[in-house]
Amino acid sequence: MVVAKSWIMVQHFEGVPKPEDFKLIERELPPLKDGEVLLESDFLSVDPYMRPYSKTLLKDGDIMIGSQVARVIESKNPAFPVGGDYVGYAGWTTHFISDGKGLNALPSNWPDHVPKSLALGAVGMPGLTAYFGLLEICKPKEGDIVMVNSAAGAVGSLVGQIAKIKGCKVVGSAGTDDKLTFLKEIGFDEVFNYKTVSSLAEVLKKASPEGYDCFFDNVGGKFADAVLQQMKDFGRVAVCGAISIYNDSVPSTGPYIQPYILFKQLRMEGFLPARWDNQKAEGEKQLLEWVAEGKLKYHEHITNGFVNMPAGFMGMLRGENTGKAIIRI
Repeated sequence: MVVAKSWIMVQHFEGVPKPEDFKLIERELPPLKDGEVLLESDFLSVDPYMRPYSKTLLKDGDIMIGSQVARVIESKNPAFPVGGDYVGYAGWTTHFISDGKGLNALPSNWPDHVPKSLALGAVGMPGLTAYFGLLEICKPKEGDIVMVNSAAGAVGSLVGQIAKIKGCKVVGSAGTDDKLTFLKEIGFDEVFNYKTVSSLAEVLKKASPEGYDCFFDNVGGKFADAVLQQMKDFGRVAVCGAISIYNDSVPSTGPYIQPYILFKQLRMEGFLPARWDNQKAEGEKQLLEWVAEGKLKYHEHITNGFVNMPAGFMGMLRGENTGKAIIRI
């Protein structure tokens, strides 16, 4: 008999998630039926989307949403042999039973020297978000100037590097000087600490006096307001996230953005990576090649121990991670 440990959301978050919003439970899993497999999680992901999506997808007492790299430890389904590694979406749990639907095998050409945890990061959902969001919405051209906020995060750090691969100048912002060092190491041209500058408008102007062709927005709020004012005519804006306002109890207000969009003739589009599910294999193949060739560098912020999942999640929302936030069991 296998005992699964799981983290449930005790109650919907009010403002910033707190430790008492989570509870660790244990439950015995039933014997497998024909066609089922038992998987054990090796790595789990914590991501910003969990904060807003928990509000719409979960009710009090549900297992927290999320994905994992998991290994098959028992199988009654010949399509999923014991020892196989898959990305699952079973939430914050150590073990789970699946009929195979929704399990995604790691690409067959996965190199031995590449950590399998990257299936949750640079070669997983964050990587695909960066790849398709930048290339399909911003459509950068060689010589374009690209602005990326939350640039040291799981998505932003990849966006900047992909833009450099495409021949762009890249400006990035982050919240600590150590993160700025990381951004310079992976090829960003200009970087700044948004927490310490006296004026966002001034630092954006200094980093690119001629303005910005593309803006990959992970933050929203006042930061986005400032960048929109410095976009070039016919600029493109990919709205990937709004982490600066996810924890707001009262909706925030900002400048009216329509004049900037209108008179600069901007294209501004929100997106979810699932839009390109039919091109997922293409994206994974390219990302894995870039990682294996050393063209796409990655950094993982590892929290050890399933017991520390809430701490890892809350720390990620506070911006404590550089690169992808991962929980290693």
